[in-house]
Amino acid sequence: MRRFYFVDMQIKNLHSLFLKSSGVCTDSRKVSTGCIFFALKGENFNGNKFAEAALAGGASYAVVDEGITPSDGRLIRVENALKCLQELAAFHRKHLNLPIFAVTGTNGKTTTKELVNAVLQRKYKTVATQGNLNNHIGVPLTLLGMSEYTQLGIVEMGANHPYEIERLCAIAQPNAGLITNVGKAHLEGFGSFEGVKKAKGELYEYLARHDGQVFALAESTDLQEMLKHHRVQHANLYGLQRGGAMVVKGSAGNPFLQLRMPDGKLLQTRLTGAYNAANVLAAVAVGKYYDVSFVDIYEAIETYEPQNHRSQLVKTARNTLIVDAYNANPSSMSAAVASFAALQLPNKLPILGDMLELGESSDKEHLSIVRQLQDSGLRKVYFVGPRFAQAAKNTLYLSFANAQELGNFLKKNRIENNLVLLKGSRGMCLETLMDLL
Repeated sequence: MRRFYFVDMQIKNLHSLFLKSSGVCTDSRKVSTGCIFFALKGENFNGNKFAEAALAGGASYAVVDEGITPSDGRLIRVENALKCLQELAAFHRKHLNLPIFAVTGTNGKTTTKELVNAVLQRKYKTVATQGNLNNHIGVPLTLLGMSEYTQLGIVEMGANHPYEIERLCAIAQPNAGLITNVGKAHLEGFGSFEGVKKAKGELYEYLARHDGQVFALAESTDLQEMLKHHRVQHANLYGLQRGGAMVVKGSAGNPFLQLRMPDGKLLQTRLTGAYNAANVLAAVAVGKYYDVSFVDIYEAIETYEPQNHRSQLVKTARNTLIVDAYNANPSSMSAAVASFAALQLPNKLPILGDMLELGESSDKEHLSIVRQLQDSGLRKVYFVGPRFAQAAKNTLYLSFANAQELGNFLKKNRIENNLVLLKGSRGMCLETLMDLL
């Protein structure tokens, strides 16, 4: 069997092998028979060391960028395995020539992506980003998961540094897309809020240059300014004010987001938080553009169940939990606090974890949330993490070093008959408290 090297192995030849394979894999422990294994490298791992194990496990080929075993012709030596994966994904995307819809933003991009997919798959055979595999590896894997039977792809794009969205657009080559919002997140990588806008705006820039369709929240002055800055020609605006939809206040028996739509329909979702209204209306606008019927759009949204601790309502034996603990930044935290405070319900308890990756703005942003809580009238709050502890040191709110310390407190001080908000950065592990609530 022939051994391939980068100098004579064109992407189109690798793509021919890919089309005959069972797919691609980057984890030797999850190899499927007939797949192509890509030996990726990171700070704490080197896939090249597991290439032979992947072949022994059933992989048809292994793409490596270090060493080579002379006796095994199934090894494909390239200059950079990650770059090769990305180039293969871009080539495959061109080969399929199908519409790609891109979603990015500071908050709500995964929820919006899931809602858009739920709506579009009512009419089309779709493939969407799984979970939040939205980075330089996840996007290629999403594209390579599409086949000739796929009619429409939905690709989520995440970034914490400039030019990452630009690079992901070069791989996915979207025809349409949206930025959910821009806010204060990953400030260590972006440098400032203006840096966030510039980085997220790379999607607008790509779509504007390629005559693509852009969907944007009409109520966001930041997004409207960005549309003008990037000279977007095809803008589809949506929003509460734009479409005439209204948020219906929740009740003790129904704390989920409800929207009175312009046609009079009461749209009952399984999402919590009024801030999700924009995500829902984005999915409605996208569905309408792609000719999905309103009946199908509404049914898709009403039956969508949030997962992975994003705006989930969980009822335990003792309390009702709003679990939004997958991630947090000043924008999403402020929106969650405002929505929670507005609920006209007794016995509300916010449990908030530190917001990470804020750099020099960290102290100011945590203090701002504490002041918002004080102004909201919420008298009982539990904080988890040193940043919130410092910001709340002159208040009567309780602070705990970490989730484990709060867990020990909850074992001795049971919470009952409360509506509890769990909101914090993923690193604070607030979801570990659910069994104690």
